[in-house]
Amino acid sequence: MEKGEELDQFEVLEEKLDALIGFVESLKREKDALSEKMQIQDEKISDMSREIETLRSARDQAKQKIVTLLEKIEQVAL
Repeated sequence: MEKGEELDQFEVLEEKLDALIGFVESLKREKDALSEKMQIQDEKISDMSREIETLRSARDQAKQKIVTLLEKIEQVAL
């Protein structure tokens, strides 16, 4: 192999390495962005879960109140 060919091969290798490094950096940025989005979605899920529990509790209280009122109506009707 001639010295010129060896230098060309090193240049090709360096270019490939630079491209690979750029690709890895791009993947890291994408991973960070996706992690941030996932954290935001997890927070939204948590908030919605709490809201669902609050609504279920309110629904259960309303059901109990209706049952109580129906019992009172039945007592009056007798």
